Amino acid sequence: RQQFPEMAVHVSTQATVTGALGAKFYEKIGVTRVVPARELDLNEIKKIKQETNLEVECFVHGALCYCYSGQCLFSSLIGGRSGNRGQCAQPCRLSFSINKKKTRDFLSLKDLCTIENIPDLIDAGIDSFKIEGRMKQPQYVYTVVKMYRKYVDLYLLYGKNKFHVSREDIRLLQSVYQRRGYTDGYYFRHNGKEMLSLNQPEYRENESFHSEILDMKMQEKINGKLILKKEESAKLSVEYHGFEVSVEGVVVQKALNQPLGVDRIEKQVRKTGESDFIFEKLLIFADEDIFLSMKSINELRRTALEKLKESILRCYFRKVPVRIQKNEYSYGTVEDSKISDRRNPLFSVMISTKEQLKQVIPFESIDMIYIDCIHLMKDDYEFIEWINKEKKAKKIVLVMPYIFRESAIKYFEKIYSWIEEYFDGIMIRNYEEYQWLLEKEFRKEIHADTGVYLWNQWDKEMAVKYGIQTWTAPVEFNHKELKELDVTSGCLLVYGYLPLMITANCIQNTMDRCTHKEQWIHMKDRKQAFFPVYNCCKYCYNVIYNSKPLMLHSEKAEIDKLSPKQIRIDFRFESNEEVCEILSLYQDTFINHNIRSYKEYDFTKGHFRRGVK
Repeated sequence: RQQFPEMAVHVSTQATVTGALGAKFYEKIGVTRVVPARELDLNEIKKIKQETNLEVECFVHGALCYCYSGQCLFSSLIGGRSGNRGQCAQPCRLSFSINKKKTRDFLSLKDLCTIENIPDLIDAGIDSFKIEGRMKQPQYVYTVVKMYRKYVDLYLLYGKNKFHVSREDIRLLQSVYQRRGYTDGYYFRHNGKEMLSLNQPEYRENESFHSEILDMKMQEKINGKLILKKEESAKLSVEYHGFEVSVEGVVVQKALNQPLGVDRIEKQVRKTGESDFIFEKLLIFADEDIFLSMKSINELRRTALEKLKESILRCYFRKVPVRIQKNEYSYGTVEDSKISDRRNPLFSVMISTKEQLKQVIPFESIDMIYIDCIHLMKDDYEFIEWINKEKKAKKIVLVMPYIFRESAIKYFEKIYSWIEEYFDGIMIRNYEEYQWLLEKEFRKEIHADTGVYLWNQWDKEMAVKYGIQTWTAPVEFNHKELKELDVTSGCLLVYGYLPLMITANCIQNTMDRCTHKEQWIHMKDRKQAFFPVYNCCKYCYNVIYNSKPLMLHSEKAEIDKLSPKQIRIDFRFESNEEVCEILSLYQDTFINHNIRSYKEYDFTKGHFRRGVK
């Protein structure tokens, strides 16, 4: 907004906008177009159009991610290449075994193809069709765009009754590229085994078809006029649909030996190579007995074509307004300055089961308990009442779901008054939840988890502006980046099994059938690493966790330098004994400053030291 105040801002699918609530939030801060999560169905897209004035852009063709975009850390934590930074190594395309039995490509989705669904997509109010073209061959991009343009125009001209995609054009799409087969995606379903490509593909691309397209010249036809007069500068004029430029070159000389013939001149000028243009008509007016080097002719042509391109594009340039003077931001507050002087950070714990909570309550050093709703809450009012009686000075904060779609919204609408009465605050995991709380006029504390990415100073300022009490540092930052970010007002995660993927597709359903029971599944990769998977039926998504927990107890010295406002331990499926051992370790390390040895534990430091691409 400071540098380009009039430029339209679009929100990527990486922002994981999963409904009208999230879209409203982004509209409020000045966004003009949103690319929602690819997991949305047409009814959810219609609702965004009905409840906002935003343009909506949706994927219609190309590869599908198994994880909600923006919620994937699989490639990042396993291979050091982050999908959040466009560097995904696609570990989801590999084979895994489930519960020590089947080994198949359980995370590999087919490619998206919705050309036969164009009428439904347009009628849903989608403003822009998004085709995956990055890192694809030119022939693929050319063919796919051509086919979708053809059938969009067909529908707009003749309507649904006469809309039909020919088998020949379907074959053409499949011939130009097909890795895993095609699916029409999530537009008409929440998930399904039929969307998966469970085996390595046997299909090979049609090389002869590719060669046919590669031989096509994708160049615009232009007209030209070349004037070569002795003792005068060479002049070349080129014209394209009303755009015309003229350039001058070196002085034309009298030929001493062999004069330059018109045929030779024309042949050289027409060598436009890989440029955007090709000559349709070329007039040459040349004196006899002249000489001009081939280098000079090439330079004249190259300059003319570059200037023609500039002239054509110039009419599309925006008028750059006067830049707004950059503000001098001040991020520190009185409270933050006190934090940096405090010897101990606040000590918080996230729990996932009732048994874990019973182990946590007696630890007096714990300031805050986060209760993860995806594992624990079953409308257990009596248990929550017991927590409030036993919690002593601890704050109890409810952690919302990773994805907040219609089923989750309806559930939380029913229990909102109970949440407001018994919890000291709410931790959000997305901006749908923030907007929902805003519309509820929620007055208690709001905390933000790691997936609500706050990656820079502007993010931090926005968090303060929107009343977020405590934000959690991104897990993809190393200690140097955390220092630059300044976490003295934030929370640092120091222990926990990190979620690698949040998925709309269900591994249990793909492997066998949906049991409608929440359960743990174990997934093993080719290196024999086990990844716990939680089948969260209440909100209908899976959470795939890392095979090793993040443990930063040995990094106390570096964490002390960072001086976070709060450190946090996350428990998922640890036993009562492990909960007590880990709590004792971190309490001794960070609160009592008693560094002690700990039993051998297979863990990871995540990106705290190594960083990420």
